[in-house]
Amino acid sequence: MTVFVADRCVLAPASAFEITVETAEHVVAREMLLDRQMGPKRRLKSSEKLRRSRRPAEGLALSAVDGEGKLVGTVRLWNIAAGVDADGKAIPALLLGPLAVDASAEGMGIGSRLMRAAIARARDLGHGAILLVGDAPYYERFGFSSGPAGALAMPGPVDRSRFLALELVDNHLAGAAGVLVATGRRVLERRDFRRAA
Repeated sequence: MTVFVADRCVLAPASAFEITVETAEHVVAREMLLDRQMGPKRRLKSSEKLRRSRRPAEGLALSAVDGEGKLVGTVRLWNIAAGVDADGKAIPALLLGPLAVDASAEGMGIGSRLMRAAIARARDLGHGAILLVGDAPYYERFGFSSGPAGALAMPGPVDRSRFLALELVDNHLAGAAGVLVATGRRVLERRDFRRAA
């Protein structure tokens, strides 16, 4: 069972890891973890087109940290429109990814804990569905399948067998069709307003 206390996910008492809402201190470590685990081509994926220049969905960027505070896992969810319904109205949903666990902590269930925490938190926050591109045998155990994503498309090439969805609200994606579109908050550019000498 996943329980959030403030912005922390309480795990089994014997666990050496804690799932927390991502903090500013995790950002650099997260980027380094993603580079190590996913390589330099990670920014070329179709999912990245939906994340670029956007902030994760409010409260849905999670980190796994060990007993010493070291980041050992990460997952983020992003606001998207999952196509449109029969009336042409955009259907709000979330895009999950990337999910990554440090090689030093693989096989300890951290990825599963991050997934369960992300799904529970998304449901608690009232979101209707989560979509992702990933390994079907891994994500099926969390309830993801290709069925609800059948008439939807990514904004770039993707293996259809890896394009999966989980409805958090029954029939949330019923009738949804079209290409996913990013709807999340934009990252503001930092500008240097130093006076010219």
